Amino acid sequence: MPATVGSPAPSFELRDQNREVFSSESLKGKKSLVVFIPFPFTGICDGEACAIRDGLGQLESMDANVVVITTHAFNTTSLWAEQNGFEFPILSDYWPHGEVAREYGSLNEKVGAANRSTYVLDADGIVRSVIETEGLSVAREYEEQVAALAAI
Repeated sequence: MPATVGSPAPSFELRDQNREVFSSESLKGKKSLVVFIPFPFTGICDGEACAIRDGLGQLESMDANVVVITTHAFNTTSLWAEQNGFEFPILSDYWPHGEVAREYGSLNEKVGAANRSTYVLDADGIVRSVIETEGLSVAREYEEQVAALAAI
């Protein structure tokens, strides 16, 4: 069942860009953005993640966590994070392929990648907002994610 507003966010453990295990349990205690992206190293995904990178101070001042999840393998997430200076977790949902994206309701089965969706969680891990675009070629607005956090 996909993650919906008012429901607990699905729990997960994935490896980050440093090959460290990241547990969704570590998000609890702060508001969080769980950001699914389809394709690292593409203009739209790079732009969305770089906006988060550039706004990280603002997110931290809101007492918020941020994680980015993609269905790509660790080597891709590691290089992408390194080249773009991402200091927040970039998580690989590669194997079993897209399992976490599927649990959240974000996996695009036709292309085998996550849809552009952000799950805004409260400090207890409850989904308070879902921000999605109409298609893979449409970027999310950083400001909309910040507004959703501020509304909690």
